Amino acid sequence: MTRQRFKGRWRAVAVIVVLGTTALGPVTPAVAVHGAVPGDFNGDGYRDAVVPAPGANVAGKDGAGAVVVLYGSKSGLSTSRRQTITQNSAGVPDSAEAGDGFGAATATADINRDGFADLVVAAPYEDTSKGNDSGAVVALWGSKNGLTSATDLPNPARPHDGASEYGRDVAVFAGGPGAKTQVAVAGTGGSVYFTGPFSRTGTYGSRTYNENTPSVASVALGDFNHDGAPDPVAITVRLAGLSGGEVYRGPGMMYDDYMTQGNGLIAATGDINGDSYADLVIGDPDEPAKDGVDGAHGGRVLVWYGAKQGIPFDAKPVQLTQNTAGVPGTSDKGDDFGGSLAVADLNRDGLADIVVGTPYEGRSHAGQVTIIPGRRSGALGAGSYSFTQDTADVPDTSESGDAFGTTVAVGDVNGDGRPELFVSAAFENMGPGAVWVFPGTTTGPTARGCHEFTPSSVGLSDRSPSYLGGAGLLWMI
Repeated sequence: MTRQRFKGRWRAVAVIVVLGTTALGPVTPAVAVHGAVPGDFNGDGYRDAVVPAPGANVAGKDGAGAVVVLYGSKSGLSTSRRQTITQNSAGVPDSAEAGDGFGAATATADINRDGFADLVVAAPYEDTSKGNDSGAVVALWGSKNGLTSATDLPNPARPHDGASEYGRDVAVFAGGPGAKTQVAVAGTGGSVYFTGPFSRTGTYGSRTYNENTPSVASVALGDFNHDGAPDPVAITVRLAGLSGGEVYRGPGMMYDDYMTQGNGLIAATGDINGDSYADLVIGDPDEPAKDGVDGAHGGRVLVWYGAKQGIPFDAKPVQLTQNTAGVPGTSDKGDDFGGSLAVADLNRDGLADIVVGTPYEGRSHAGQVTIIPGRRSGALGAGSYSFTQDTADVPDTSESGDAFGTTVAVGDVNGDGRPELFVSAAFENMGPGAVWVFPGTTTGPTARGCHEFTPSSVGLSDRSPSYLGGAGLLWMI
């Protein structure tokens, strides 16, 4: 494996031998480690796809990062209707610098409630007056002309905090006025929560800096008790003796406010059983730290169901692996099942489905994506199906180290009510990466008519590791 120094962190570039992802209603919470869900940024009635490229070269600056927006239409996506946004773009704060990683985390929602979707973008390795790799997060504001202006969501870290990597992950929840709309940001110092009302001039209601947990790698927002307000989730970096990090939940997030029956590295939320309560889904791709204690060989996904009382800290989750009945494949060491996640209703049956990336599936680490349908009752797993680059009608072929399934996202970009599935492979073609769009049907996504986007097809260079679609958890797993 060759690697590139991505400012303060090592990033895998090639191996030789990753758009939230919840319900698709008008207000859409999203988890950003695996890329922003499509959103209607220009108000034309069609959702627009977000294709981050945090490793992109901008004006000669390697790893400065970019975000490409492909505008939706009745005929779907076209590279001729695109917008490339960098820190050198007019109206975006700061300027592009080598290794900033602009686009490393993204999330979509109409956070200022003006009828246009907005895009939150992080650059976790941005150098500021607070120190190297202190990080930055901006809100790009939607309008009839698309994303044309931006303001900072300021980092509350103190100058002596050092490399806070503010923006490792971002999540948004637009559930209503005031505090019912929130933005969550992960960083080494903890997690930050902004509440509404938000404005395109940069104002917001309040900001809370939670330093009560270890360093945070992933954040999520979901209404687990159906009270109309988002419940925050923060997952820490990998901790000694665990297969992943601790999963903290709730507004206080004190030292003991974590789920005692499971852990992981990435979170997503959505109503899997159709009872109107959001459920919490965690990807735990690591091998077990101790056999029989936690984790599962090949990786696992954990599901906690929401309820009127919320989710108790000692609740036992449902565990899903590739050895679960109905789930394709077999659990093999190093697969990293659960390395990316999305939760969304793919077949419009009123139940959110779980999209699971397994970026290192197989001996060659070519990767795979599995869809586990939601169920009102009975065990999860039945009716599951998967895609690889070797699936009939999928462009290209599986190659060693592609990491197909680095990130996954779901959204309807042609307005037919059948959401598309977006899958990235960060190391496709030995580094530049690629994104595949699987058309939606009444029964879910299909490989027939699947389209592949490469960096050059969206105006970026194929000569550097852009991590098209995002790098997801590959900086950790």
